[in-house]
Amino acid sequence: MLLAAIAMAACKSTPPANVAATVNGRSITFADLDKTYKSQYTATTENVNDDLTLIQRLEVLRSLIDNEIMQQRAEKGGLMATDADVETKLNELRAPYTKEQFDQQLKARSMTLDELKVQLRKDLSVQKLFNKEITSKINITDSDVSGFYAANRKNFNLAEPQIHLLQIVVTPVADPNARNLKGDKAKTDDEARKKIAALEARLKQGQDFAMLAQNYSEDPNTAANGGDLGFVPESALDKTGPELSKIIKSLQPSQLSPIVATQDGYRILKMISREPAGQRELSDPRVQQSIRENLLTRKDQLLKSAYYEIARNEAKITNYIARGVMATAGKSGK
Repeated sequence: MLLAAIAMAACKSTPPANVAATVNGRSITFADLDKTYKSQYTATTENVNDDLTLIQRLEVLRSLIDNEIMQQRAEKGGLMATDADVETKLNELRAPYTKEQFDQQLKARSMTLDELKVQLRKDLSVQKLFNKEITSKINITDSDVSGFYAANRKNFNLAEPQIHLLQIVVTPVADPNARNLKGDKAKTDDEARKKIAALEARLKQGQDFAMLAQNYSEDPNTAANGGDLGFVPESALDKTGPELSKIIKSLQPSQLSPIVATQDGYRILKMISREPAGQRELSDPRVQQSIRENLLTRKDQLLKSAYYEIARNEAKITNYIARGVMATAGKSGK
């Protein structure tokens, strides 16, 4: 099989056994890759050829490499989350559930409590890194706000009540036009259902909606800007279908929708605000806040994208699976 040949070729390229990649000399093992891969993709391999499996595994490995790069940067900067940080976050996650329900959540994710703590420490450490290297450097001035309003004043004149929404979309077919930071796309309905369920779990844990949308959403029109649909006229909701319209109309500001199945896949929505009809003036604090948040999100996404690219360029990365793929190029897949 081609997979076996690639694994052998990869092993020949490096002394360490069971190593899929290294980042600055630190290993990402095949065990790490397999565990993450199985959590994101269906376990069945029926009707899935070797090439597609390898594409998926390379995408997952790319994400693991990025995570390792950021983890090392957090360590180097002395920004690792403390035990107290981890316990505080863990208690937040436990709060909505009974012990039995929380244990069931862990079981559904094939994760132990210790593994969750390790993941929380990594996530919180990277969050500290981003806060220091990116968020703290963003300054949205009053001039920025007024300039944006002047250039987009007509967009603040609402002819009818509107709803500001964010969305995360996962489709069962890989759209070549869809772009997200992780290059993560579901290929089948089963993969799409597992992926949207995993994203819902992360949202319930308090992870940032816009960042998850930027990293994983498969909607080509909104993924890049954090899933922001902007202001949607209430009359447009009637065109979405009765079930989706009912769900959206029932949402309160900051509330998440359940997973919604639509013709093109699955989505999760977040209500930001409801706005009555009429012109919104710059003197309205809500207008200023909306513009400031919009500019902040755009700048944050831009800087994170650039930061990832710089970090990758400065890291010494060896991807043994990629090497194996190229080493077996042109050979028979039999």
